[in-house]
Amino acid sequence: MGKVLVTGSQGFIGRNLIASLSTLADVTVLTFDVEDPIASLGDRVAEADFVFHLAGVNRPQDPREFTEGNVGLTHQLLDLLRASGRAVPLLISSSIQAALENPYGASKKHAEELVHAYGQETGAPVYVFRLPNVFGKWSRPNYNSVVATFCHNTAHGLPLVIHDPTREVHLVHVDDVVTEFLAAFQGSPHRGSDGEPLVPRTFTLSLGELADRIGRFPQTRLTREVPDVADELTRRLYSMYLSYLPEDQFAYPLDTKRDPRGWLAEVLRSPALGQIFVSVTRPGIVRGNHWHHTKTEKFLVVSGEAVVRFRQLAGTDVIEYPVSGAEPRVVDIPPGYTHSITNTGTTDVVTLFWASEPFDPGRPDTYALHV
Repeated sequence: MGKVLVTGSQGFIGRNLIASLSTLADVTVLTFDVEDPIASLGDRVAEADFVFHLAGVNRPQDPREFTEGNVGLTHQLLDLLRASGRAVPLLISSSIQAALENPYGASKKHAEELVHAYGQETGAPVYVFRLPNVFGKWSRPNYNSVVATFCHNTAHGLPLVIHDPTREVHLVHVDDVVTEFLAAFQGSPHRGSDGEPLVPRTFTLSLGELADRIGRFPQTRLTREVPDVADELTRRLYSMYLSYLPEDQFAYPLDTKRDPRGWLAEVLRSPALGQIFVSVTRPGIVRGNHWHHTKTEKFLVVSGEAVVRFRQLAGTDVIEYPVSGAEPRVVDIPPGYTHSITNTGTTDVVTLFWASEPFDPGRPDTYALHV
């Protein structure tokens, strides 16, 4: 597929883009970043079959740096592309602030105009993406994104400073950005009504709502509650939050109930997911001997040997299902059957359990009865 040049290769979006480009067959990635000598840019442009222009300035010490970093570098890049004598396709990452009258927005708009002029002059395909606030792994807190700042501070136990919790923020996830960049690379990006390429999936919410969602994540280790991963934004925010955990805090303990039979620990729970827990059962020990009205369960022995027994409440016949970690299979536990699991081997049995609803002491739906 040729050689691809990525400017701003060490930046947040650049790193994510290169990680995906590196998985494509027949693509060679050329890079350019702020620490590279500007003279080296010409050599890389001369080799490139496609350019992703992601380099830019968004938080300078001096506002005049907006012009130098966003306009000046774009001008140099386009001059080098023209000098190559080839109509090299170009994609530039711009910002929705290009529609606003501020120094940063003005510099991004000027860069857009330069890119469009290059496309009209040379006939090269150009793709100008006006992006909202981009969030995702590897973004820098207090620099790239308010989401990065909130996730970083929450993961490190630091306060969130919010001056106006009602202020709306417009977000796009870096994975969706990279997907559309790759679609443009292949010549088929999504486009808006104005004909410009865009990322179709974005999110809008207030700063207060954003802080509230992220602020709930640390408690999930204590409550075992799974975040609402069916919600696309929550799932992506949780993923990003985890990426900011200190490296010595990836693991956390479970509340383990121990007795002579072995031990039992809840792993996860959710109203939508139900409950997952794991147990270790000593040889000869029986667990269960109870039934449920509506709650259902699944048993999966992952180590050791056991037998799962059932008896219908009104019946006398006992049904047996031998299970073994050597040949894993799931046993469904229907309602209205008293059931048990017995360790029939000589080693501990490790069992993964799923219940269709989290255990509620006020309405346990669990009734003792020997099989």
